[in-house]
Amino acid sequence: MTLLPTFAPPGSKRELEEGETFTPRFGPDGLITAVAVDADTGEMLMLAHMNAESLARTLATGEAWYWSRSRGELWHKGATSGQIQTLVEMRVDCDQDALLLRVRVGGDGGCCHTGRRSCFYRGVSYDPESGAVTLVPRAS
Repeated sequence: MTLLPTFAPPGSKRELEEGETFTPRFGPDGLITAVAVDADTGEMLMLAHMNAESLARTLATGEAWYWSRSRGELWHKGATSGQIQTLVEMRVDCDQDALLLRVRVGGDGGCCHTGRRSCFYRGVSYDPESGAVTLVPRAS
């Protein structure tokens, strides 16, 4: 069995922003935001959330694990679809409350459960004259 890492509680502002210790700041719900991008192209693939266990599993296995808020359970991305996200690099933002995962996607190369490459396949359009806000398909 692989030993999962543990995370110390966040330190001072200086330690968070300038230190060398990874102390992710989980929100009151126990989650941290994670953005997955294609490691080769930089294309934004998806936004998800991680709890301490999914973050630890991601680091230990080199494959992306998330916390499914809708299902209330751990989610090994691609376990059923084959779209495993292999971690190339993980970055943390300045105050350690958001993660950037640079990944390579297995299977058909898609990432979204709709079968698309990215979850961000629609743009938001606003018509100031009518006040209408609509969704518009976007090319990847």
